[in-house]
Amino acid sequence: MSVATLVRLLGPLDVGGSLELFRRSGDDLLDRWDGRRLVRTVPHGGRAIAFVAQAGGNLQAPSFEVVAEASDAAAVMAAREAAAQTFVPAPPAYPDLLHDDPVLGRLDARFPGIRQIRQLDLFSALVRCISAQQVNLRWAVTTRRRLAEAFGERHTVSGETVYHLDPARVARLPPEEIRALQFTTSKSASIVAVAQALDEGRIRLDELASLSDEEVIATLVTIRGIGRWSAEWVLARTLGRPTVVAGDLGVRKAVGLAYLDAAAPSEAAVRQTTAHWGASAGTAQALLLHGLAEGALSSAPAAPRRRRPGSPAGPLPSPRRSDTGA
Repeated sequence: MSVATLVRLLGPLDVGGSLELFRRSGDDLLDRWDGRRLVRTVPHGGRAIAFVAQAGGNLQAPSFEVVAEASDAAAVMAAREAAAQTFVPAPPAYPDLLHDDPVLGRLDARFPGIRQIRQLDLFSALVRCISAQQVNLRWAVTTRRRLAEAFGERHTVSGETVYHLDPARVARLPPEEIRALQFTTSKSASIVAVAQALDEGRIRLDELASLSDEEVIATLVTIRGIGRWSAEWVLARTLGRPTVVAGDLGVRKAVGLAYLDAAAPSEAAVRQTTAHWGASAGTAQALLLHGLAEGALSSAPAAPRRRRPGSPAGPLPSPRRSDTGA
């Protein structure tokens, strides 16, 4: 019999708002969020454990009620830990950044508690990156769902169904079978290449966690189809590091609208504009992307506030007057 256990999360945290990215473009059957319950799998002891985490509490004292597919204590603990690590906490310097940066300050006032989501399964994280390359996010979700249904492991927990992608199985697939799901030829080959790298132990999550950012990037880009931007998403969403994925089109658009009055600034411009985010970069990026999805970004950036005494140094966005005069 499944038993629900309570996992307390670190507030302030808007669980629902932060998880909305998992259903905004559709349901891929891998990371499932219906507005109340998160359904995922976590690798444990050579198998996948499915769990349901139902959101509870409030902004300041959020929680998950977790039900795991397994009954043994170690597997249940793995599911609890995965649920507890769903969000990357904001660093201690984040309140100072909200004070100093009027763009983020306004967004946080409107959407308090938005945090970076973590994807602890490295294979599904990389498949997510590959599927989203040069297509709209809804089509990326459609192709991932097809991949899950065709080659994923089906799990049922607490009345919910979720799929897990096993790299050992996908590593043995001819790329043509993935191509038949309407992935491009190059993406099909990349998905198999990532699966083979993981199955053969050439890429391991625990080893990546011990490397510097640049070492992680250098390791991941050796895999066919994984470029710097995909590797940076792994830094941000899997390893939970304060990384700005400056080449990603969504990030470029969000930064351009919020700070630069530009539709799609260059990668270099995005890095320069967000340099002052520092250790809060992951949280700030998640908030800005949430604001973009909610249609809340303005193309009229405001002048930065004066820094609080003792707050960290670094460039702030330069004030620019927009064509609207706002």
